Amino acid sequence: MGSASRQALRTAIDVLTAAKGVSVATGEQLMTAGRAVEESGQLRTLLGDPAIAPDEKSAIVAKIFPGLEKTAASLLTGIVQSRWSNGDELVAGIEEVGVRAIAQGDGHTKAIEAELFAFARIVASDPELELALGNKLAEGESKAALVDALLGKKAHPGTLAIVDHLVRSPRGRRVGEMFAQAADVVAASGGRRIATVTSAAPLSAKQQDRLAAALKKTYDSDIQLNAVVDPAVIGGVRIQIGDDVIDGTVAARLADLRLQLAG
Repeated sequence: MGSASRQALRTAIDVLTAAKGVSVATGEQLMTAGRAVEESGQLRTLLGDPAIAPDEKSAIVAKIFPGLEKTAASLLTGIVQSRWSNGDELVAGIEEVGVRAIAQGDGHTKAIEAELFAFARIVASDPELELALGNKLAEGESKAALVDALLGKKAHPGTLAIVDHLVRSPRGRRVGEMFAQAADVVAASGGRRIATVTSAAPLSAKQQDRLAAALKKTYDSDIQLNAVVDPAVIGGVRIQIGDDVIDGTVAARLADLRLQLAG
């Protein structure tokens, strides 16, 4: 995001955190509005244009989205009144605030993180399912129906609402990437960061505790570990936190060695 968008997003998050009456429905309404902005080039341009006065943007929101609940309407109005670098980043900002609102309203952030991670792993392990959810030609409604059939009676309402939105609005992202980003946002709303740890064999509880403690010290944040077992790494661990990757696997070292020998 550009600097203007980052500042606008920080402001929106602060307003959301202090808001009263936030619920899962608040987040759902924000994300529905975000999809409408995304799908309308004219609306995206108008609301993302810094030359248009904030009051004019508020009037547009009131006219286009008259059915929003009070909290969602207030949050959306504040978001569009801020200065964003461009319309696409405005859409991304609405989505993030919507995901955070769902997490805040549901109150089960750790469970939502875990369910998003688990669903991402299921999708990654099933090429047909990944293709069905990532198909750019498929209708959003059909993908949402598939999600409901898979998660409807099992997942938290917050998880279902987030996944439903993401499959309707991929915005050029890969399926796994979408879910990982959403899980990171949910974790951040709970004051945590997610570390995905890949190893050849399962880590013991003691090893996970030590690793989480070390990462907490490094990142100055509570850490939620998501463990992945992948025999292909051979040995060692690979840790990913956001865009940071610490690859201490044997497979990575062998790859480096092969590159050195080839050179």
